[in-house]
Amino acid sequence: MSSILTNRGATTALATLRNINSQITQTQNEISTGKRVGAAGDNAAVWAISKTMRADISGFKSVSDSLALGQATMAVARQGAETITELLTDLKGTVVSAQEGNVDRTKIQNNINALKEQIEGITGSASFNGQNMLQNTDTTAGSGKISVLASIDRSSDGVSSSDMSFNRRDMSTGTSAIAATGGTFNAGAATGAVNATQSATIDLSGLTVEAGAAYSISIFGTDGNNSSFDQASYRTSAAAAETQAEMAASDISYVAHDGDTMSDVAKALTRAWDNYAAENALGTDVLNIEAAGKSLKISSGVTDGTDTITVNVNTLGADAANTIGGGLEALNHINVTTNAGARKALTQIEGLLGYAIDSAAGFGSDQRRIDTQSEFVSKITATLQDGLGQLEDADMEDSSARLQALQVQQQLAVQALSIANRAPQQLLTLFR
Repeated sequence: MSSILTNRGATTALATLRNINSQITQTQNEISTGKRVGAAGDNAAVWAISKTMRADISGFKSVSDSLALGQATMAVARQGAETITELLTDLKGTVVSAQEGNVDRTKIQNNINALKEQIEGITGSASFNGQNMLQNTDTTAGSGKISVLASIDRSSDGVSSSDMSFNRRDMSTGTSAIAATGGTFNAGAATGAVNATQSATIDLSGLTVEAGAAYSISIFGTDGNNSSFDQASYRTSAAAAETQAEMAASDISYVAHDGDTMSDVAKALTRAWDNYAAENALGTDVLNIEAAGKSLKISSGVTDGTDTITVNVNTLGADAANTIGGGLEALNHINVTTNAGARKALTQIEGLLGYAIDSAAGFGSDQRRIDTQSEFVSKITATLQDGLGQLEDADMEDSSARLQALQVQQQLAVQALSIANRAPQQLLTLFR
C-alpha cells in the first residue's frame, strides 16, 4: 500500500540516520577528550567508581608529600647524629691520650670543651621545618614522638588514615636535676641483693615510666671486717634505704624523657653506674650491674653467706618537677685534668659513644621505613591511575576505526533516506 501521508521507508531511514549521527557524536567526543566515560550520562556506574578512585589518588598524592617531608626531617636527624658520633669518636681519642701522665691535660681539656661546644651547635641546628629530632626535654606527653601520615585506607566502613610514629633521640647536653623535696618518692621500689647467691635479677617491669620521673640506683654493702670488699666504698647512702635528699645528690640517677621505656631507663642507669664505678675505682668482680631488657642483672664474685650487697632502684614521680637532662649530659662531667677524672672520662666517653651510635642507627632505620612506605605509596598510586585509565580512557585505535565505519554508514543512511523520499513521487505517474 502506498501513501502520501506516511512514508515508512523514509521514517526507518531517518531513525537509522539519527542513530548513526548519535554514535558519531559520541565517538568524536571520545577522540577529542580521550575519555570513554567523561560524564555521569556516559556510564553512571563507571563514572561513580572513577570519581572515588580519583579522590583516593589525590589522597595518596598528599600522603606522598607528607612522607617526603618526613624523609627530609629524618635525613637531617640522621646526618646530625652521625656527625655527633664522629665528633665523639675524635673525643674518645683525645680522652685516651689523657691517660698518660706526662701530657698537658689542661690543653686536652680545652680541646674536649671545644668538641663539646661543636656537638651542642649541631644538636641545636639539626632541625627541619621546625622539627628537631635530636632534642627531647619537654615533659608534655607525646612530645617525644612525631607522626607522619603514611597511608589512607578504604574499607566498607569508609576511609581512614594511618600514621607512622618516630621517637626523638635526645643528643643535647643539658643538665638534669632531681628535687630534694616534694613529689611521690619511693625508696626501694625494686630491689635485689647478692650474698652467697652471687647473682640476682631486679625486675623493673612493674615501675611506671613517665617524662620527668626520676630513677636512681643505691647500693648498701655489708662486710663488717672488710674481708671481701671495703664496706664503705660500696655504700651510696647512710642507711639501707636511700632518702630523697640523697637521691637528689646521687650520681647514679636518670630523669626519663617522653617516649622512654623501662628498657631505656635500665640502660641509662647502668651507664650512670659504670661512670660511678670508674670514678671510684670499684671493681666489677665485687659488683657488676648490667641492663637486661626491663631488668637489671647484678652479680658479684666475692660475696658469701656473711657478706651482702643490696641494690635498690628508687623512684621519684614527675610531680616533683624534676629537670630532664640531655642524652649526652655526661659530656658536662668529663674532666681529664686529674688521674681519677681521666679514668672516669674513658668510661664516660665509651657510654656516650655507644648511645650516639644507637641513636644514629635508629634514625637510619626510621628513614628506611619512610623510604619503603614512600615506594609502596608510589606503586599504589600508579596502580590506581592505571585502573582509572582502564575505566575512563577511550581506546583511540578502536574509536578511530569506528568513526570511519560510522561515516560510511552515515553516507549510506543519507542515500537511503533520499531514495525513500523519492518513492511517493512515483504515485504522480498514476494520474497522468
